[in-house]
Amino acid sequence: MSNLPEDYTERVYAGVLGKVIGVYLGRPFEGWTYELIQERLGDITDYVNDKLDIPLLVTDDDISGTFTFARAMADNNFSRDLTSAEIGRSWMNYLIEERTILWWGGLGNSTEHTAYLRLKNGIEAPLSGSTELNGQVVSEQIGAQIFIDGWAMMSPGDADRAAYLATEAAKVSHDGAAVDGAVMLAVMEAMAFVERDTNKLLDGALKYIPDDSIIRRLINDVRNWHAGHNDWRDTRQKIEENYGYDKYGGNCHMVPNHGLIIQSLLHSNDDFSLAMEIINTSGWDTDCNSGNLGCLMGIKNGLPGIDAGLTDWRGPIADRIYVPTADPSWGISDCVREADAIIEAGVRLSGDTYEPPKNGAQMHFSYPGSTQGFTVTQGEGEIVNEQHSGRHQLRLSARTSAEFGTPVFAPTKEIAKMFENVGYALLCAPRIYPGQVVTANVTGETLMEAALYMRYYGENDQPTTVMGESQKITGETSLSLTVPVGVHPVFEVGLSLPSGGCLHLDSVSWTGAPTLTLTKPNHRGSMWRRAFVNGADVFDSRRESMRIIQNSGTGLLIQGTREWYDYQVSADITPHLVESAGLAGRVQGMRRYYALRWHRSGELQLIKMLDESTVLASIRYDWSFGDTHELTLRCNGTQISALIDGQQILAAEDNTIASGSVALLVEAGRSATQTIQVAPLT
Repeated sequence: MSNLPEDYTERVYAGVLGKVIGVYLGRPFEGWTYELIQERLGDITDYVNDKLDIPLLVTDDDISGTFTFARAMADNNFSRDLTSAEIGRSWMNYLIEERTILWWGGLGNSTEHTAYLRLKNGIEAPLSGSTELNGQVVSEQIGAQIFIDGWAMMSPGDADRAAYLATEAAKVSHDGAAVDGAVMLAVMEAMAFVERDTNKLLDGALKYIPDDSIIRRLINDVRNWHAGHNDWRDTRQKIEENYGYDKYGGNCHMVPNHGLIIQSLLHSNDDFSLAMEIINTSGWDTDCNSGNLGCLMGIKNGLPGIDAGLTDWRGPIADRIYVPTADPSWGISDCVREADAIIEAGVRLSGDTYEPPKNGAQMHFSYPGSTQGFTVTQGEGEIVNEQHSGRHQLRLSARTSAEFGTPVFAPTKEIAKMFENVGYALLCAPRIYPGQVVTANVTGETLMEAALYMRYYGENDQPTTVMGESQKITGETSLSLTVPVGVHPVFEVGLSLPSGGCLHLDSVSWTGAPTLTLTKPNHRGSMWRRAFVNGADVFDSRRESMRIIQNSGTGLLIQGTREWYDYQVSADITPHLVESAGLAGRVQGMRRYYALRWHRSGELQLIKMLDESTVLASIRYDWSFGDTHELTLRCNGTQISALIDGQQILAAEDNTIASGSVALLVEAGRSATQTIQVAPLT
């Protein structure tokens, strides 16, 4: 990492954390005016979700869009020349229409939905987001700005790269002033890794903005108003009078909100908490604005800036975020995990070799203060991230029996349902499955006992605990627990200290292909169903375990993670009036997978879907609607093979997609399945 700032990894984590804090802080009163905020809440100096009786941790487009769309970089082999068209294709892979990430407000109303429909109809980016097609008002809304932070953080100190990537990403859905505002923020964030002076950041970023841009005029005005007024409220009033919502059309225009970000940056005097207070008290698109500003301030001033002051910004969040997409791997996520993905991109773009922390452990706690969702789940105890043996670890301590856990799936049925009513569904699958081995590396300070545990949704969705064997901890020890067959869906993993004590948790990891049977349980319960990410028009389990219907195009019913590499998946398939039906493996979204499908033309096809479908091998096969056959797809390194009713019929070699989930597939029609089985290769 010789070409990167020495503190690059920690500053990326601080940027991610700042983004998430800002979004969670502003989300409860998004869209409120300054006057209404003053009347109902006063100045915003801490989280206010309790005052409004709403949850703090929610699904939100600002978080999920930011971290999802940036994955186009990894999906395109970390190309320095990543194009708007390639980023647009990643939208089509990760988005499930009407369900994930975007505000699905309709053509000509929601800018992102409008762009999605253009992409869906074959219009590639950047034309998909252009003023030419969508008009100036629609194309200049705020979305280009709110999704931009990931591109900046993978470009530390490189203003040219940040401006290029921001432009390519923004033009998928936006144009004009919206792109200028996105570039402005991206360049400031990228330069904040190497420059802390706010005015130098502004001057440097303005070099990338056209002379006649409204964004340039806005920023010049705000800087002048700031210089003439010590009170941020005076500057906010000037912005409202000269650039307010009444002067710009649409639902949430870029210009007024960009002005609030600049005024809050200038008036906060490098104080993270004051910046959060100003930007959120100012109103309008509070979660978007404070998310962007929080990211910039996090990068610029690092973790000490976030931790300064009286407000505990990090404790209530404990790194937890939700990133629901068509790839369930990130549905349940955390700030460390998303920072790692951005850091890998930044390292590879710099020409260096990326080495994942602690040998790639899913939970490694390597950044100061990080907890990756760990909280005290039973009893009373304390969790502190501290340096131990030269590495950051979690210090878990309790006087009496206690448990410390972290979510790996929807933590309660109520939370899973609740998100359906706040605009963005929590589409996710468990991160851990039967047959996999969970390992925790720990160190005991004194002789004590500890055990791994996991919780899953059992009969009638009752939380049920599987406790591993309790071991005496003496020095460095590895605890392990194999997830029993039938324990599904797992929603929490953690450590139990049955008699109290103190230990250091260095990492938690899980490995191996699953041994998994997916079928509708006999007992009542819905969490097994919620463990699927539904990328089909209809998922019905009242008759068959899994009836899926797609009215047009291809639908997928997905479960698993990108951590599944070599395995086989089998399912009984009963097609009813379909264009094609089958099952898929190594699924990484709606347009990245291998599949074995029967096509109504009378062919069984082994296909690769990578934005477009490619037939790798095929054979004639008569199959009448309503008849049931068992399909099996095997993925073993570069060897992809297929069986029907136990007999191998097709094989191909391809090295494009290395890992991913499983799915049922249906194109233009209805298909039914009773059981899906996933197993290691023998």
